[in-house]
Amino acid sequence: MLCSVQEIRQLFLFEKLTPEQLGRLCAEGRVELFEPGLVYTEGQPATCFYVLLEGTVVLSRRVGGDDIEVNRTSRPGVYAGAMQAYLGDRTPQVYNNTLRITEPTRFFVLPAHTFAGVVQEWFPMAVHLLEGLFFGVKNTQQAIGQRERLLALGSLSAGLTHELNNPAAAAARAADTLRERLAKMRQKLAVVTEGPFTRESLAELIKLQEQAVERIDTTPSLSPLQAADREDTLTEWLEDHDIEQSWQMAPTFVQAGLDNEWLDRVATMVDEQTLPAAIGWLHSAVETELLMDEITDSTDRISHLVDAAKQYSQLDRAPFRMTDVHELLDSTLLMLTGKIGSRITVVKQYDETLPRVPAYPAELNQVWTNLIDNAVAAMNSTDRDGTLTVRTARANDQLLVEIKDTGTGIDAEIRDRIFDPFFTTKPVGEGTGLGLDITWRIVANKHHGHLRVESIPGDTRFQVLLPITVAQPDPTQEPA
Repeated sequence: MLCSVQEIRQLFLFEKLTPEQLGRLCAEGRVELFEPGLVYTEGQPATCFYVLLEGTVVLSRRVGGDDIEVNRTSRPGVYAGAMQAYLGDRTPQVYNNTLRITEPTRFFVLPAHTFAGVVQEWFPMAVHLLEGLFFGVKNTQQAIGQRERLLALGSLSAGLTHELNNPAAAAARAADTLRERLAKMRQKLAVVTEGPFTRESLAELIKLQEQAVERIDTTPSLSPLQAADREDTLTEWLEDHDIEQSWQMAPTFVQAGLDNEWLDRVATMVDEQTLPAAIGWLHSAVETELLMDEITDSTDRISHLVDAAKQYSQLDRAPFRMTDVHELLDSTLLMLTGKIGSRITVVKQYDETLPRVPAYPAELNQVWTNLIDNAVAAMNSTDRDGTLTVRTARANDQLLVEIKDTGTGIDAEIRDRIFDPFFTTKPVGEGTGLGLDITWRIVANKHHGHLRVESIPGDTRFQVLLPITVAQPDPTQEPA
């Protein structure tokens, strides 16, 4: 169709151009009439710049497998298409949305290279400003996103240090105590061997010692009240047999699952004069075993924390792979143990039948961190204890991860803004306002998933929906 200089002059985009510039646009561009349907699709190479002359356009963005409408208008002069062509090959030249029309519609169409040429030639200063704005915003988002990750890492590192310090200190204390007990055990062994024991009674005493050690691993846990009752009973037995420091020995014997009957067996093997030495020697053997168990438990805890940190950071894993979401959630919860604290009860409701999903594990861990951190902050802002519930389930062809808290909730008037960059309800200096923005982009852009929120006071739920099967996402889609 013929291009009319008079028509395009009426469009707000071109109203300041000279007659010569308008003539060039008409000469190098064209007017096209499109029937209702698709004009171009998001992600396709951007070859044209479209300006609406007459009709109705609908712009949409792809989120997961759905097209979400972002604009619908019939206003002449609105434009879409290759709007970043002036940047050349410094950024991918693809359509950033999908354009449809609902009725016969006329566009003024410029080839992308023509649009880039006239913008660079006619508005060189504006091009420099726009380039600076485009790349500046992109770099700023990346820098702030990196700072957000570093802040989270610093917080997690502090929590991890605290968690590692407890078992390390316990292991060190147990090792020091063990050294003292072994020295005393050698002394008591000398007393026992010098006592009037027959070969048979000494062998039976050693056998009883081995049995006591074996019982430690099979002893059922007792309630504090049950343990106190047994300690009282054992203390009475030891005092009746003139055993010194009976109040110190009784808790060790109870912890090992030993009772009066066991002590009676020891008493039958020796006389009253050597019974204290025999009981002391056996107590040292049991206490030594308990201390070694404590050291083993502490070092296992340290190893578990290191493994969790390794799992959380994904330093030794491929960036994109089939992923067990439960492993990621567990490692994140463990890393956040210090921040969660004792006032908050963690409840896991996992569907263990769920399959692995294709994902970027390290970035999903960032999603869980942001959501759990916000949930903890909401619950800590109240004067009551809270419950953090982490639930997984299958939702048709998607995997659902739900983070639920019993905090203050999100006010309805700000609920639509919580995913906006730099929006935060935290006090100044305590939040950047990018946590949920980054979270949304990781879920939607990199994983083609969905993120939604439901909230009333005492029940806030963030729900992450991830495709169970999906083509590998475009690695150029940065979350921040």
